[in-house]
Amino acid sequence: QVQLVESGGGLVQPGRSLRLSCVASGIIFSGYDMNWYRQAPGKQRESVATITRGGSTNYADSAKGRFTISRDNAKNTVYLEMNSLKPEDTAVYYCNAAHLRLGRNYWGQGTQVTVSS
Repeated sequence: QVQLVESGGGLVQPGRSLRLSCVASGIIFSGYDMNWYRQAPGKQRESVATITRGGSTNYADSAKGRFTISRDNAKNTVYLEMNSLKPEDTAVYYCNAAHLRLGRNYWGQGTQVTVSS
């Protein structure tokens, strides 16, 4: 059974930082591209950051320069370091594991991030 479990969300003041973690089980983690998405109230889910199985990264324009995605294959974990948080970063953040060749796509349950003073 595949599980992606996010943690690290919470309430934070604007300008502060948070680090999200996502631990995967039931997959060969190193073979998957890992993604962070977010969904704000009333909005569609959007991609925030991607790290490929080879370690290449890509960011949404809104995340560039502030967020850093990384992975630790030994721990089956992907991270999202978020700095200089803004109220518009408030959303539920979801971890996603994708294997294009196998056509597999898995989601975590999400973790709430609220940026407010």
